[in-house]
Amino acid sequence: MNIYSQKQRWKILLLLAAMMIGAASLWYTNKLVNKLSEEENKKIQLWAEATKRLSDVSEVNSDINFLSTVISNNNTIPVIWADQNFNVISYRNLDSVRATKPNYLKKQVEEMRAQHEPIEIHIGQNLFQYILYKDSDLLIRLRYYPYFQLAVIALFLFVSYLAFSTSRKAEQNQVWVGMAKETAHQLGTPLSSLLAWLEILKLKGTNEEYTTEIEKDVERLQTITERFSKIGSAPSLHKENVALVMKHSVDYIRTRTSNRAVFDIQSPGHEVFAPMNIPLFEWVIENILKNALDAMEGKGDIQVLITDQQQFVYIDIKDSGKGIPKSSYKTIFKPGYTTKSRGWGLGLSLSKRIIEEYHDGQIFVKSSEPGKGTTFRIVLKKQKV
Repeated sequence: MNIYSQKQRWKILLLLAAMMIGAASLWYTNKLVNKLSEEENKKIQLWAEATKRLSDVSEVNSDINFLSTVISNNNTIPVIWADQNFNVISYRNLDSVRATKPNYLKKQVEEMRAQHEPIEIHIGQNLFQYILYKDSDLLIRLRYYPYFQLAVIALFLFVSYLAFSTSRKAEQNQVWVGMAKETAHQLGTPLSSLLAWLEILKLKGTNEEYTTEIEKDVERLQTITERFSKIGSAPSLHKENVALVMKHSVDYIRTRTSNRAVFDIQSPGHEVFAPMNIPLFEWVIENILKNALDAMEGKGDIQVLITDQQQFVYIDIKDSGKGIPKSSYKTIFKPGYTTKSRGWGLGLSLSKRIIEEYHDGQIFVKSSEPGKGTTFRIVLKKQKV
């Protein structure tokens, strides 16, 4: 039951939809920019023609007022009127303060020549001048507007995703806690009854071998109930010998596994301590070891290596199973992820919660190779002796 492959498809579809919206926005805005650019070009052509007629003494019949109005109406497009050597004669819609500084107008001429073809104005025989111009601020802002718009949309989606993820995690936490507490509560009643019946069997002289085995199972149920009851509340941590805790956890699994699985524990030559809640921590180790046995199909080697790293304790659990794809390194710790047909995908998710939230440590896939095995690493803060 893997819900994350379907979730991944939805993410891809949403990404494609966002890309289509972005492309449509860019296309439409680019169309508007081109249209506005054409309109500005026409205005400049009209402005240049008006300037030419005003400067031409032969145009005695020209409507001076109309031509002056055409020229004065250009309040947006930066324009320079230059001689045939591109020396500035006059300018319009440029920064008048900066125009007094050296090379400012010269740089504007170069920029305008690079952006648009200069418009020639013939004022006499072999005499001509140039009208130079560049895009208006409005056109420039409009050209970059879709990118700004997409950035705002992306920021909005990112913030929305964070808010949704936080809300979803909070809801998941409530479900986890509620389910764990309810499970512990439901186990409590029959467990109390079993303890009473066990004492009755002992009083009646029932075969001690039977009562001993029943007592072990009852103790196991008590441990499971204690584990579930601690979910959702801050468990008490105590200084524990890491090697002894690991040995106890491995021995428990070893006695319930066939001889085809070989367990090996390697620890430092000295004692290493870390703050732990034993019932919860052993739950983590059991989950990892059971997953390792499933990956090896009950046959292979499981190595546990405990390393003292000054401020931290590293616990590496390596199996010789089928391995995990690199793309699933993080996904395997999410609720609902499993490769087993009858699994619920909760073991590693609970393990991650126990290690990171309750023990302030880390758990992750250190390495894995298909067909050769996987190594899980648990990192705990070391406690001084």
